[in-house]
Amino acid sequence: MNMIALSVNRRAVQALAEPRTNLADFVREKLDLTGTHLGCEHGVCGACTVLLDGMPARSCITYAAACEGAEVTTIEGLDEDDVTSELRSAFTREHALQCGYCTPGMLVSARDLVLRLPQADERLIRVGLSGNLCRCTGYVGIVRAVQSVIEARRVRNIPPEPGGGRKILGPVGSGRSLDRGTDLAERMRSVETEQTSPGGSSSVDSIPDFIPATVLEQQFSVAHPPERVFAMFGDIAAVAACLAGASLTAPPKPERVEGEIRVRIGPIAATFSGAARVERSPGDMSGRIVGIGNDRRSRSSTQGEIRYRLVPSEQGTRVDLSIGYTLTGMLAQVGRPGLVRDLAARLIAEFAGNLDRRLSGTLPADAVAADLNGMTLGFSLLRERVARWFGRFSSNKDGAA
Repeated sequence: MNMIALSVNRRAVQALAEPRTNLADFVREKLDLTGTHLGCEHGVCGACTVLLDGMPARSCITYAAACEGAEVTTIEGLDEDDVTSELRSAFTREHALQCGYCTPGMLVSARDLVLRLPQADERLIRVGLSGNLCRCTGYVGIVRAVQSVIEARRVRNIPPEPGGGRKILGPVGSGRSLDRGTDLAERMRSVETEQTSPGGSSSVDSIPDFIPATVLEQQFSVAHPPERVFAMFGDIAAVAACLAGASLTAPPKPERVEGEIRVRIGPIAATFSGAARVERSPGDMSGRIVGIGNDRRSRSSTQGEIRYRLVPSEQGTRVDLSIGYTLTGMLAQVGRPGLVRDLAARLIAEFAGNLDRRLSGTLPADAVAADLNGMTLGFSLLRERVARWFGRFSSNKDGAA
């Protein structure tokens, strides 16, 4: 097993992999980035195409170990990319996809053409896409979609990029100079040091914004005025004490908190250690918390974002929450969205109860919430679902009678 360090979708990543592991399997199995598809696994169909140092590459025939220090961008990393957004809209408009299996790789290759070609030449587009096979559409809609994006961008006086960012000829990735590769490797080692050293996670700069893979919308109410609840949210230690499994590992600061969250799901126990950036807006009583964490035992990592807004209500205060997260590694296999949504609702209800008791003075100041036990919550949710199912069955039976 080799420890491979590289940048994936602008995030430093380190993971163990066999020397024979290809890049497609690495991003799918190690990082849970399943937008990269595997088709022929011989480098022919192009379904696995990703960007390697800014250039399209067949990830099924590229060894992950050979990408040490490289910058990899999968289709997930192009969510906010302007060119890709235009292409997605054009593919929809021109009916350029059916089953969609080839589409991620097709979009990566098409993006490269949009950047490079000076004009919407059909022959050059067909040649440029010849390495991406589609078994559904016949390519007519695909070509029209790429043509329309190139034409629209040139009309807006957006010039082509000579070589699409390629600096020298040669194999994919060879445009990366030795110095640049060394600097990137050093930067990733620095990030790893910050994440694993006791004081390393304290750097606010190491907590970047990100695009969550899953977003949950929740809300709860407490019988206290918004001003008091907002002030309470400013007391990070008190808030952490209300959240199951959470604890602080360093004295909190107004803009930053360091801590860990302990999770147990059956035989799996994990402790995510990390840091969070705290933002507050007193004007509209809203806030945002962006955090990162790693569990060394399971080699899992997570990025999370919580946005909240306090709204006056008849009961006191309604708290609107938007919870976004991305989970990678072994624990991602048990993080199914439906289960996570139910567990989040139960955890938020427990947090709301602890928060209400603390604001009411019935919860001791030194009280700490119990550890997060996903199995216990899961059995509780299962019992509730079974009870609802039997309730519906009984109702249908009574109605039939």
